[in-house]
Amino acid sequence: MRVRTGGAAVTASVCGALLLLAACGPGADAGAAQRTPVRIANAPAELPIPHGKGSGTPVDFNGDGHRDLVLDDLVKAESHADDAGIGIVYGSAHGLTPGARQLLSPARYASRTKGQLPAVFDAEATCDLDGDGFTDLVVSTDPPYDGQGRPPVPLQLLYGSPRGLTHAVPLTVPDRARFGNDWPDQPVCGDFDGDGAQDLVLHASAGRLSYLRGPFSRGGAPRSAAGPLPAGGELPTGPAADVNRDGYDDLLVRTTEGSSTSSVVLGSAAGPTRTGATLPEGVDVVLGRFGRGKALDAAIGTLDGTSLRYDLPTPARAGLPSPGTLLDTADLDGDGLTELISSGSGLKVLRARATGLTTAGTVTVAPPAHGTTRVVTAGDFDGDGRDDLVVRTYRGETRDTVAVYPGASAKKGLVARKPVLTFSTAEFLTAHP
Repeated sequence: MRVRTGGAAVTASVCGALLLLAACGPGADAGAAQRTPVRIANAPAELPIPHGKGSGTPVDFNGDGHRDLVLDDLVKAESHADDAGIGIVYGSAHGLTPGARQLLSPARYASRTKGQLPAVFDAEATCDLDGDGFTDLVVSTDPPYDGQGRPPVPLQLLYGSPRGLTHAVPLTVPDRARFGNDWPDQPVCGDFDGDGAQDLVLHASAGRLSYLRGPFSRGGAPRSAAGPLPAGGELPTGPAADVNRDGYDDLLVRTTEGSSTSSVVLGSAAGPTRTGATLPEGVDVVLGRFGRGKALDAAIGTLDGTSLRYDLPTPARAGLPSPGTLLDTADLDGDGLTELISSGSGLKVLRARATGLTTAGTVTVAPPAHGTTRVVTAGDFDGDGRDDLVVRTYRGETRDTVAVYPGASAKKGLVARKPVLTFSTAEFLTAHP
């Protein structure tokens, strides 16, 4: 459910496949390979971005009713080269179409701060901030700052349109919504006041949040902003969800980076103002409907296993022996319950049942290539009512494979044994900067 970032990698067998190194081959000089830019072989030709008219589909930047994919930390032309930016792969009635892609580089899409273009351009959150039926992208940048007083706002907004994502505008965070001299970052989208418009919650400092009410103007300004809200934690974490089904989105707020406790902050007509349950310490935490309780549940990945809390915000305790520390969720079989996906050590899927998650019948997903594999995201890319699993396997900075595994019924193992689509983020190197 959340967007994962990571490096890039494919095995050496990519010579003559998706990705070629000019110095690839037996006896090739290793130093020369590091100095030689990556070249693209057999990459699909760029296709026009399909024009849509707006939709309610999640992560649909061009509004054509088909889910799109966001990719951070793209393959680099050569080791230690500058980050190319953010890659967008657009969807279709048949799923993702790697040829319909858009490279969001800072040089072409970022706004200047004090006359300076940022070097960093990282995807943070997706939602329809202006309510026009086209999903928008919140990105973080590195604006100039001399260390004196309040830092500038590092977040920028790229609005969706029939042509895809457009040039970024700076996000406006009114002074009354800020607290202290921390960077206003860690954005989480959600309808926290239940008015039907998407809002943003940001980190402020000292256990407080900045709450910006939507809809947002095309210039990046919120409709209104409340004063800083106490939250009992430093880092708001998405995606938001209506945990207790009262019509207001809620979010998780972690105490610190790394292994920490977290709290469920509940939405209301005044926004996310009430702190509910405190969850145990863990490296990662996700929300899902793991059983048929009245409310959503939480899974907390620790170094010793996974802690479960059913029926938030007043949870019942449970646990799993060792599914892993890095967690994601998806409804892979379309039954309304949420599977738990672990990518800490291997890629495993735990099935959800009416009584909760079980390790019985755990599904192991074979990675598409050698290297480190992480979940990028999960969502229904082919429109069949089942979430699909997108994973990325990488090795170093110049090689990777992105693979899409379609969801399947429980009888067929929840997820396809082989990916329906594989490609490399190196394909974005053929796009215009």
